Amino acid sequence: MNRFIKIKGDRGIWSIVSILGLISILVVYSSIVTLAYKHHGGNTLYYLLRHSIFMVMGFGIMHGISHIKFNYFSKIALIGLYISIPLLLFTLFKGENINEASRWIRVPIIGWTFQTSDLAKLTLIMYIARLLAIQQKSKDKDTFKKGYLPLIIPIGIVCVLIFPANFSTAAVLFTSSMILMFIGGVKFKFLGGTLLAIALAGFMFFMVGKTYPDAVPVRFSTWVKRIESFKEGNAESNYQAEQSKIAIATGGVFGKGPGKSTQRNFLPHPYSDFIYAMVIEEYGMLGGCFVLFLYLMLLFRCIKIIMSTDRYFAKFLVAGICFLMVFQGLINMAVAVGLMPVTGQPLPLISMGGTSTWFTCLSIGIILSVSTSAVTNNKNSTLNAA
Repeated sequence: MNRFIKIKGDRGIWSIVSILGLISILVVYSSIVTLAYKHHGGNTLYYLLRHSIFMVMGFGIMHGISHIKFNYFSKIALIGLYISIPLLLFTLFKGENINEASRWIRVPIIGWTFQTSDLAKLTLIMYIARLLAIQQKSKDKDTFKKGYLPLIIPIGIVCVLIFPANFSTAAVLFTSSMILMFIGGVKFKFLGGTLLAIALAGFMFFMVGKTYPDAVPVRFSTWVKRIESFKEGNAESNYQAEQSKIAIATGGVFGKGPGKSTQRNFLPHPYSDFIYAMVIEEYGMLGGCFVLFLYLMLLFRCIKIIMSTDRYFAKFLVAGICFLMVFQGLINMAVAVGLMPVTGQPLPLISMGGTSTWFTCLSIGIILSVSTSAVTNNKNSTLNAA
């Protein structure tokens, strides 16, 4: 029992995650005013308690996962992928439809909505890490049929199933998977050929969508409108981005102070997609830079873990999970400051969201599990050398 209570893993990551969690509670509490008035008669404490409970449970998940030996996740990855694909199919055709997108399924009895892409993202990265680790000692790793196809086929299936309802998530996951394969030593000619094929398919899809709108997903017009609005800088058609810029501009260097945001009354989804704008409005550019610094420090600590372990699966697992998480965070920040079109990607560990928070904490728990093993192996190596 005492061994389970003890905190395991990289202390730096624990510190970073704890600070991000605290920031999340403060900013979410400030940003849910309009949501509380809309659904709960202005009772902001309801959402504060709800989010705090989700966060505490997430930390409990992270703590529990950190005590599991990382090599178990190699087998879990296979099972998880087999579960994820049917769930994605069910979500695509029978899921909860919100804003013309079927991304959620409702859990029976308790009634909570569950975004199946969160499970699919994590299990796919784990599966790729597993295959890459196995292939490191295989003579067929550089072949297309036995080396590349077993990797790209599950990536393609998962991303295609996510794509109709959530283009940005599919793009982020596909990019992260390609980078992980590049790190794993997959030949560049295979990766380059795939990227070229995707680019050509994307161009043809765009042309078909423009010519025959009824032949493509309903959200195609939304994707095109967001890209065109971003490109043209049209304030009227780019309302979300413009309100985000106002929040950032009025925040200044030091911010308005906790709970003093005004743009939360105008900014759509200030508690999720545009929560970084809320951070800057209330805590200024200093607060925004501090949050960015925390994510970069998380990346740095993960790189240290990767360098400290000699197990291929552990290296690829941490690299894939960390890059996916930090990449998603950077995209959210880039959208908030107007560097990218609106994507709908939440800010990991800060945005409000139950299952999103849990899966992020689960992912970090896996990284902590690897760091625990790396520290133990280093200690044993030192003792053996002595």
